[in-house]
Amino acid sequence: MPQPEIEEQEQPLDPAMERIRRKMVLLQLVSGGILFVCFMAVLAAVVYKVAQRPAQPPATVASGSFAVPADHPLAATAALPGGFNIQDVSLSGSQLVFYGLLDGDQKVFIFDLTVGRIVADVTVSTGQ
Repeated sequence: MPQPEIEEQEQPLDPAMERIRRKMVLLQLVSGGILFVCFMAVLAAVVYKVAQRPAQPPATVASGSFAVPADHPLAATAALPGGFNIQDVSLSGSQLVFYGLLDGDQKVFIFDLTVGRIVADVTVSTGQ
């Protein structure tokens, strides 16, 4: 029958090996502490980012090259000249095209929604 007292007894280390063992334990504690501090920093960053996120970002509807907020319609005024008789309106991407007559001449006005103004005034002639 084995004797537990003999198996549990350890021989004392010589002084050089004891210093190395203490250094290894100290190194293990320092590296564990650094790892714990880094983990807490990452956890704090995640909590900060989640706390700073807005509750619900405003929804936007993309149309061509511009975005319109979903909760408010886009408000713009196309300042067409007085006496312009609109015959047809067309939409292409973010541009509205107004076809019509002004003082007997065929005119085309292009209104760009992204900049909110008339970007082109075209007179159409038949070349007679």
